[in-house]
Amino acid sequence: MPRRRQAGPGALRRGQRARGRPQTSAEDKRIASASLTGRFLSRPLCPSGGDSHVSFLENGSSFLALIYDSFAQYLVAEKGYDEDLLTLAPDSLDFCCKGLVLDIEEGNFLKLAEDGTVLRASHGTKSMTSEEVLEIYGRKEWKHFNTVSGMVSRTAKYYLYDNYFDLPGALLCARVVDSLDQHDGQKKYDFWKDMVAAIQHNYKISAFKEDCGMYFPEVKNHPDKYLQRCPESVKKWLKQLKNAGKILLLITSSHSDYCRLLCEHVLGNDFEEYFDILITNALKPGFFSHTPNQRPFRTLENDEEQEALLSLDKPGWYSQGNAIQLYDLLKKMTGKLDPKVVYFGDSMHSDIFPARHYSNWETVFILEELLGDKGIVPAKAESEPLEKKGKYEVDQLKVPYFASKQWGSFFKDRLPGLENAEETLVHTWSCKCISTYSTIAIPSLEAIADLPLDYRFTRFSSNSSATAGYYPSPPRALLPNENSVMMK
Repeated sequence: MPRRRQAGPGALRRGQRARGRPQTSAEDKRIASASLTGRFLSRPLCPSGGDSHVSFLENGSSFLALIYDSFAQYLVAEKGYDEDLLTLAPDSLDFCCKGLVLDIEEGNFLKLAEDGTVLRASHGTKSMTSEEVLEIYGRKEWKHFNTVSGMVSRTAKYYLYDNYFDLPGALLCARVVDSLDQHDGQKKYDFWKDMVAAIQHNYKISAFKEDCGMYFPEVKNHPDKYLQRCPESVKKWLKQLKNAGKILLLITSSHSDYCRLLCEHVLGNDFEEYFDILITNALKPGFFSHTPNQRPFRTLENDEEQEALLSLDKPGWYSQGNAIQLYDLLKKMTGKLDPKVVYFGDSMHSDIFPARHYSNWETVFILEELLGDKGIVPAKAESEPLEKKGKYEVDQLKVPYFASKQWGSFFKDRLPGLENAEETLVHTWSCKCISTYSTIAIPSLEAIADLPLDYRFTRFSSNSSATAGYYPSPPRALLPNENSVMMK
């Protein structure tokens, strides 16, 4: 196979944050970087948006089931876990909810408030009552909250589930806890090392080439079952950005062979023409936090990583790498000392937090929860002419987005034990992260693809309300006098 040039799909980024500016315009953008992480279950997300949305799911539940089965088969066949784990009832997927934190040693899943108190919890899949939550956790900050909130991190003691590609693993871990309780009566749990082994077995770099595990062989053999084509509006938007002189990047933690399969299916065989730089196996969030010595760029030949590069001198297709050397290349390509980068991503842990915290880039959070939340369009937007409105301001969504009945609203919830008191409605920690680390939040790239390139978005900032940066409108749960939080 001939050596491949680099270019790719994914996420857009913007360089230094323009502090104090209430709005941001597409006209300002010198660099549009696309990032893809190998998670493809949003509907209808487009390939140049956030870190994981380069392909679209035809059937979200089928995709979630595939990820679940990939891990469960390994645990049963290789680690001797109960075969009951292989049976997945359709309604069990309701357990999957972004923003949950798994306390690995305790086997408990937690939904946290912005101050670190526990709003809801489950032991395995079984929801705790308000009384149980208060007895175990009280109304005080969860013991690891300072660590998880400070760096939006994961450790050997807890795991943050913040994207849809991870969530089937949360369900499997919860069912493992149920199984261990039933058969062994455990109080402390040691299954996490086996979950890590299952993940590595299915997603290691060589797995795609070797047809290892269940995941890659299934997607390779039946791509139409899991992936949707990119909307023409998004393709047009990408071309408009490039024709306007923007530099488009794709940065993905997926390996080059899998990335190529996805992009060819979603964007077409000419996908490389959409982007100037493609970086695969980026190993985010380390891509943003590591130095050139720790994580150098490497060239690729026939999807095999080659020698480490001392510097990044030209556009192309690279593997691994770091944001420092990438930014140096962008300075060279733009002729600017301080090029602006706008980064689109769907993971707070891998995309939004590190891009803002380490690189100070502008960040656009792809937030699928907005797809099923029909908030009210602000009066300003309603007064705009039709040609200046995004897709979701004009068309009502026909398919409600997936939401968990067990865990309630992603954005707000009531304090345990005080469910009937209106004043106890509080923001979740996940919601707080959005306004803290995102410039704006959108439901999908398709939602903004039809907007003029000089459209000015209202941004999140310390000087504006916590809902200012949601486009096209804030989620219903955050609007005044809305009682949209599910209580049961």
